[in-house]
Amino acid sequence: MAVLTVRMPDDRHSRLKALAASRGVSVNKIIEELTTVALAEFDAHNRFKVRAARGSAVRGLEILDELDELESRSGSIGV
Repeated sequence: MAVLTVRMPDDRHSRLKALAASRGVSVNKIIEELTTVALAEFDAHNRFKVRAARGSAVRGLEILDELDELESRSGSIGV
């Protein structure tokens, strides 16, 4: 396991401590949870870029048009 030193303004550190206390966890756990979310978003973005590069813009627009048509007929999609 790695050790990381993070420098931040005192007010932000105080707010992180308050957040951690409100959740009943340590500041370390809060940072771990936040980095997990950030990395998941990063991974999702990269997967999207890879899939988009393999896909067809024309077919994507056709699918969106089909969804618009379905929505106009039914009034909504999946709601």
